[in-house]
Amino acid sequence: MGVGVTAPLSHSVGLVRLQFQHTTQKKSGLGKVPTSSTSGGSVSEVSELRESCNKWQWKGQYSINYFVSHSSSSSNSNPPVLLVHGFGASIPHWRRNIRTLEQNFTVYAIDLLGFGASDKPAGFSYNMETWAQLILDFLDEIVQKPTVLIGNSVGSLACVIAASESSRSLVRGLVLINCAGGMNNKAIVDDWRIKLLLPLLWLFDFLLSQRGIASAIFERVRKRDNLRNILLSVYGNKESVDEELVEIIMEPTYDAGALDAFVSIVTGPPGPSPVQLMPRISLPVLLLWGDQDTFTPLDGPVGKYFSSLPSQLPNVSLFVLEGVGHCPHDDRPDLVHEKLLPWLAHLPAS
Repeated sequence: MGVGVTAPLSHSVGLVRLQFQHTTQKKSGLGKVPTSSTSGGSVSEVSELRESCNKWQWKGQYSINYFVSHSSSSSNSNPPVLLVHGFGASIPHWRRNIRTLEQNFTVYAIDLLGFGASDKPAGFSYNMETWAQLILDFLDEIVQKPTVLIGNSVGSLACVIAASESSRSLVRGLVLINCAGGMNNKAIVDDWRIKLLLPLLWLFDFLLSQRGIASAIFERVRKRDNLRNILLSVYGNKESVDEELVEIIMEPTYDAGALDAFVSIVTGPPGPSPVQLMPRISLPVLLLWGDQDTFTPLDGPVGKYFSSLPSQLPNVSLFVLEGVGHCPHDDRPDLVHEKLLPWLAHLPAS
């Protein structure tokens, strides 16, 4: 999908909408999440996934929600994998991948601080470095084995930062699924379109700092039909945008602290750029990219950079997935598994 002059702006507005619905609703304490009927099998699978999660006290003060499923294979030679969700998502966003991966790998998944069922502390200043440190501490304290990090969107960027700061003893490999260029659209890249829109993004930040305005936007955007329309614009495979997905994104937005988390994330610093970080990483890297991504399109600055990496770095492989949007693992999990599983199986011995 072409970038166009307005693509960076639509990317920002789209993230704003998605994050308001996924990170903001629980903050205001407006009661229970509105529910709708979905197929019994789907609901029970997501419920089972949530009920199987554990809690970990990070730094002795933050409750972090995580999931683990031990491999059903008798072989213990494969490294564990850690799934790290993207902006506005949570552990159940990996529901279409966990059952496939757990056949041969011990699978971990985590809700980053400020998302899902993890804490959303009042007044916390979110940044990419914090999430990267959370990942490294989780590997050190919970997994305790060299691990393949698999991330989507900002989850990918958090994995890049973690891998760039870690020794090979913690990170075994890196899978980036439509990696983000920053925590938000204020990431500085060499593209005149984004520079042109920076004043508008800063204005939007100012508006979000006004509590009444932020709450009013949230009230409108979190409506079920609006959320569904946003997801339809994000996904290439429209059939994947079902009521189950809407519920997965909507439920955490009713947590206390979710609105504050959203405002902090959107208005905060974008964090380290992958352009500076990727050359530091010598680990095996797999890039999976949906060619219909409207957030980080292939012909945008971030997409162009990552597309160029395989010709520059021998440790990087790239597969472009046709007809797929910003969240390939949920959009078209079959295409993701087709590339991911062989890559994992052929990782060099540690």
